[in-house]
Amino acid sequence: MRIAIGSDHAGFVLKETLRAWLLEQDHDVIDLGTYSEDRVDYPHFGALVGRAVASGDADLGVAVCGSGQGICMAANKIPGVRGGVIRDEQDAEMTRRHNDANVACFGERFTEADVAVASLEVFLTTPFDGGRHEARVDMLERLDETNGAAEV
Repeated sequence: MRIAIGSDHAGFVLKETLRAWLLEQDHDVIDLGTYSEDRVDYPHFGALVGRAVASGDADLGVAVCGSGQGICMAANKIPGVRGGVIRDEQDAEMTRRHNDANVACFGERFTEADVAVASLEVFLTTPFDGGRHEARVDMLERLDETNGAAEV
């Protein structure tokens, strides 16, 4: 699977841990930066991950910042991205099963590396349930297509 990954400085260490694990699992990893703990701004990297997923260059994305929140907001600004903040395996499962999430967002300050790795594995292996959830994902797509103007 092709996975785009990116972080700001506050998520760099966890990004590197997740990147290494993805490579160990034989995924094709697209590392979009940052490449050090030097201060950078999370919107840039969230958007890079989001664009890689939305364009089809990556199947799924991983975005990391200090809390997971800001970089998730940035990724979700890209039409076609459905990112969720993942703090544990249950978050990972539910965002995939019910929301067909395509970007997993982590907060280095709030999620231990071993929990993040286990959660990412769940995220990558959990399918979308479809069914009653499909109509809701379709509504999200209509919001993307109309820049939020569609009634849902």
